Amino acid sequence: MQTERTIVIDAPIEHVFDVASNRVGEWSTIVVEDKWSGGAMEGVGAEFEVVTENRGKRMDFQGVVTAWDPPFGSESDMFGQYFNIYVKNTLEDLGGKTRLTQISSVNGKGFFKIMFALTGWMMKKSSCDSMDVELAGLKRVAEEA
Repeated sequence: MQTERTIVIDAPIEHVFDVASNRVGEWSTIVVEDKWSGGAMEGVGAEFEVVTENRGKRMDFQGVVTAWDPPFGSESDMFGQYFNIYVKNTLEDLGGKTRLTQISSVNGKGFFKIMFALTGWMMKKSSCDSMDVELAGLKRVAEEA
């Protein structure tokens, strides 16, 4: 299941990239814990752990950065017990503002692969709504500073 959302943030591209990449815990309503191996983002190959909580369900993901082009974008893969997530952020400088487009792809494993195939169209709406909430949080935090 793939979703794509775009938001314009009233902040410079470098700042938005930093907040989106390094301060996820400040703006995400789903991510409750994120840790970088080595303590900080180090570019392609950097590994991280993410704990999410959604509707009372906690999930752990192991992640790796697969593309890193500050301040224009990044990509990462996250691997969980029930599904894997691919996330791509693309940022565009709008002369003091920033357009951020996020594409995410969720691929189920085992039983969840079947569930996604059968109910993916319903889950996509929920996923888009969640992405809108997440990006609104990013916008709020990036525009505060």
